[in-house]
Amino acid sequence: MTGGAPEPEILFSRTDERLGLFEVRAVDPFADVELLHRWITHPRAAFWLMQGATLPDVEREYMGIAAASNHDAFLGLHNGVPAFLIERYDPAEVELKGLYEAETGDVGMHFLVAPADGPRRLHGFTRAVITTVMALLFDDPSVRRVVVEPDVRNSAVHALNEAVGFRIERKLEKPEKDAYLSVCTREMFHAALAARTQEAQEAQGVTR
Repeated sequence: MTGGAPEPEILFSRTDERLGLFEVRAVDPFADVELLHRWITHPRAAFWLMQGATLPDVEREYMGIAAASNHDAFLGLHNGVPAFLIERYDPAEVELKGLYEAETGDVGMHFLVAPADGPRRLHGFTRAVITTVMALLFDDPSVRRVVVEPDVRNSAVHALNEAVGFRIERKLEKPEKDAYLSVCTREMFHAALAARTQEAQEAQGVTR
């Protein structure tokens, strides 16, 4: 018999043909707090809006999410190494309450790629992360569309969102930022994946 805490349960996984294994587990607000604090207070995470957070602030934030019925947090692994953070929420109750016309099957999300160098900075890594996030969300058959509200200034995320099928609906004025309300249905996501596959095949000189 060995001591120590059990390994966290992997809730979802997908394999990228070029970059390898991506897995998702629940955030542990206590065990993960130092890691998350480093990530969300890093200058590259300015749009996460927690630059000045202390360790206790981060612990309280993710304890609150863990206790909520309409909000979840997940840690993403790349080939077994922590590499990204996901938040999933009910946009009719969190972030977008009263700001848009909610539909049955809507889910909201935030994601943050760890501010690290090395293999996780390979070309296409961030796109592989958001593809994993979207695949996780649509793995729930009750989800019909993903609704997000990125800062209008976050051009990098707008490009990533477009790559996985999001369409900007309109601009929103929120207390903490101006945002673009953007949506992606299950069909839009799969169409975007199919288009990317076709582009990759054409780039390799493969025709059907």
